[in-house]
Amino acid sequence: MLLKYGKIATRLIALLTIPAISLPHWLTLIALAVVMQSQPASAITPAMGSYAHTAWNGQRGAPADVLQFTQTQDGWLWISSPNGLFRFDGVDFERMDSVHGHRLHTTNTVGLLTTRDGRLWVGGRFGGISMIAADHFRVFNEDSGLPRGMVLTMSEGPDGSVWAATSTGLGVLQPGATHFRRVGKQEGLPETLTQKVLFGRDGRQWVSLSGGIYFRDPGRARFQRAWPYIDLMAIAEAPDGTLWASDGIDKHYRVLTSAPPGNPAPHAELGGNGAMFDRDGNMWILKVNAVERRRAPYVGKAADARELTRENGMSGALVQSAFEDREGNIWLGTSGGLDRLRRIRLSGVKVETAFDHPGVVADEGGGVLIGDWRRPLRRYDASGRQEALQPLRFTCAYRAADGTLWLANASERWRRDASGAYERIPHPKHLVGYAAQAMTIDGRGRMWVSVSRQGLFVIEDGVWRKHGSLTGIPDRLALSLATDRAGRVWAGFAENQIALIDGQRLQLFGAAEGLRLGNVLSLLADGNQLWAGGVDSLARYDGRRWHGVTLAGGQSLRGVSGMVRPRNGDLWLNGSDGITRIANDDVDRLTHAPGGAVSYERFDALDGLVGTAEQLRPLPSITQGTDGRLWFATASDVANIDPATIARNPLAPPVQILSVRAGDVRYAPRHGLRLPVGRRDLRIAYTALGLAIPERLRFRYKLEGFDQYWQDAGIGRDAVYTNLPPGDYRFRVIAANEDGVWNETGATLELSLPPRFIETRWFILLIALAALVLIRALYLLRVRRLTARVQERMQERLAERERIARGLHDTVLQSVQGLIMLFERQVRNLPISAAQRSEIEQTLDFADELLAEGRDCVSDLRHNGDSGDLDHALCQYASLLLQQKFTSRVSGASRPLCPRVRQEVKAIAREALFNAARHADAKQVELTIEYRPDGFMLQVRDDGCGMPAALLDSGKPRHYGIVGMCERAKAAGASYMLDSTPGRGTVMRLDIPAEYAYPGRSSAALFARLRELRRAAVDAA
Repeated sequence: MLLKYGKIATRLIALLTIPAISLPHWLTLIALAVVMQSQPASAITPAMGSYAHTAWNGQRGAPADVLQFTQTQDGWLWISSPNGLFRFDGVDFERMDSVHGHRLHTTNTVGLLTTRDGRLWVGGRFGGISMIAADHFRVFNEDSGLPRGMVLTMSEGPDGSVWAATSTGLGVLQPGATHFRRVGKQEGLPETLTQKVLFGRDGRQWVSLSGGIYFRDPGRARFQRAWPYIDLMAIAEAPDGTLWASDGIDKHYRVLTSAPPGNPAPHAELGGNGAMFDRDGNMWILKVNAVERRRAPYVGKAADARELTRENGMSGALVQSAFEDREGNIWLGTSGGLDRLRRIRLSGVKVETAFDHPGVVADEGGGVLIGDWRRPLRRYDASGRQEALQPLRFTCAYRAADGTLWLANASERWRRDASGAYERIPHPKHLVGYAAQAMTIDGRGRMWVSVSRQGLFVIEDGVWRKHGSLTGIPDRLALSLATDRAGRVWAGFAENQIALIDGQRLQLFGAAEGLRLGNVLSLLADGNQLWAGGVDSLARYDGRRWHGVTLAGGQSLRGVSGMVRPRNGDLWLNGSDGITRIANDDVDRLTHAPGGAVSYERFDALDGLVGTAEQLRPLPSITQGTDGRLWFATASDVANIDPATIARNPLAPPVQILSVRAGDVRYAPRHGLRLPVGRRDLRIAYTALGLAIPERLRFRYKLEGFDQYWQDAGIGRDAVYTNLPPGDYRFRVIAANEDGVWNETGATLELSLPPRFIETRWFILLIALAALVLIRALYLLRVRRLTARVQERMQERLAERERIARGLHDTVLQSVQGLIMLFERQVRNLPISAAQRSEIEQTLDFADELLAEGRDCVSDLRHNGDSGDLDHALCQYASLLLQQKFTSRVSGASRPLCPRVRQEVKAIAREALFNAARHADAKQVELTIEYRPDGFMLQVRDDGCGMPAALLDSGKPRHYGIVGMCERAKAAGASYMLDSTPGRGTVMRLDIPAEYAYPGRSSAALFARLRELRRAAVDAA
């Protein structure tokens, strides 16, 4: 037994680390441990059912031995412990040995403070304070005037001053000062262990230290001791201005500025060793092994004291601190970890033992009747009051339009009239033992009852008739019944079938009519439309057809066994997925535009709902009280909510980007982050600081420069991108809290993914340059090969021409020379007049020129005359052939032609003139030459006999004049035309582009050069 008490005493001594306990209380704590060990279990107060409780005992990196909390303006919850400083975003804990890149002066932390200017102050167990701002960091110690020893607590004064309570005294850092100043004897304070400084609503300053409580009014320099004159440590101010203080063991006293008349002995009104008041005025009392919540006036039964203890899930035995965050959550630091108490929106009906498949039906005065298999029928209201009514149990209930209440089970019906009297109506003997499933009353006042395994009955004048004498009603269990405003009865059956009974008319609906509900569990007549809830979904009938209802985000809507639509028009559903609310505007949107996904709000275990809606009996699983409050039944609990006063969180959650991971390396999220070259896969971690229900925070993100639209991440807290192209990006993330309040500003990160060298513009330019060089090289190689082929063909051609030249020289030219000489001898011997002799000599001179020209051709020589050689030669040639029949016309400035072109043009023109002189029998032959900037034109026109069309292409057999003209024109790159009509003369025309006709005018275009070389190759071939 001594060992047992010794362990408890050891735990209590650990409380010395919190402001509420001081060293002189060790012996008292040990005595208290013995007293508490002997207290009976009956002294424990009821648990706090209006709060959702979450405990962390090391999960997700949570610290143990939590001492204090604070919350910075960015939303982070900061936690001090002997194991270091931690921060928490509602999901993950992170140990912080450094903040904003500044390393803390200690890892054994105690006191915490966030000042109004956003700075975080961290006090150490062995002294010293680290002050951290986004752009500033400083450590205060004894050299900075800070009293030595453990920094137990810190407080901010109305003027912005910082007060540090240490184990050796009190120090203050005035606004703008760089050193602390000790506050002590000069101000009337003992210089001893100081626990806490508190500034009251009226401006009065309170200080708790070893030996008692001291205070001073605004403007006063010295402190006075407050009553009671005993050793009090932990202090807290109530909303009404009352100051409560604890002796650090298990007693709380009201603190007064002066002793009451007679200076009576102090009287402890409450237990506990520390306290905190929340924004609602609740008093949270810290105890050993428990935390207790009390309402004003905090003393007596009206305080409605409730406890959270180690036995019902608290994280540790010693409650060392309490804190309320900006969202109203209560945080408890214990020796084992930390706890969060969050107000839930659903209030549960408090009973000693759980319900066993309860049924609920609305009663007068805002209450409900609840019946189950464990207890008799009782009446409950929202305040928690309950009243036993009748020793009966029901499997279904129905409240008629006139207020009459009907209850039924397997053997009887009960009718309660307006006076509250109950009338028992037995079932027919053949139906006894079969549970009643559903009831309704039609427009004629007849009651319809669905009986398990027996079918649907109508009761008229006390007579039960199956199916109301109608044929075609499904012979299976009708799970739900409803009466619409026209008095018609709707029956929902198992296996996806609904029947409409209108007097003696029956209409059935099933899959063919659009139903996809499975078992039809609930029906709700809503004006001119009807809602049907089933195992698989929800549907609406608009008087003509059925429309399925789809929730936004593809969320499920299953097992809808209860529906109600309050006065504000919202549609409430109770189903397997929890409670669903569809706002009035969205309901109207379904009415006017069916088929679209509808927004919704979900209430589940996070809101205090225990279990899910019943799927068989008793149904329906939801009812609305006369005061508008909604009541929901599950398999073991009944919860309620007032739709008009649902607690909402108006605070948009702050958003932060935590890290950027590229490959295996994690980078801090600084703006202008430039990742190493080659990084293409990113994982960006972010969070939102919503501490109430972090499970419902929703995120959207967008990587500007890559994403075209916002990405809906749901509850995910990281964004993953793979194979991103290089470039500059801007990552944005926004978040919404559990009530859909969006932080549209969110968090932003600018980052850059530098390209690899092969992705840079320089590399692309180098590739382009290399490609150009390669193309140029290929071009030159091609030119070289073509040149080589041309030269090869030219050598072959020259060899052939030399052979032909030798043959012509040795045969034709020698023969022609002999004929000319013979003709000359004969001319000398003829008696010819001087005029005739002149003409003959001129003819002989021309013959000599032709012979010389023939020799030049045979020798493959080129005549490089001036620009007039072609004009003159052709005109001279034509004049000799045609005499007075020939005329010529030359336009444009004469220009030299390319030697090869000139040779071919001359040959073509002479052939055309020769044909005109020999074959055309023309009266007039005209030679036209035009030197144009864009080219050269030559035309020979006669008015002779013309030629048949058959001779235009190939000429006469075994004659090659026309064929040769065409070939020579093609070789010169000329456009050749020969046009002739019998009896109307002949026209031969050559058109040569300037780039082929004139020297130095060749096209610089690559493909034009290639075409020229290709033509040369073809000619050579």
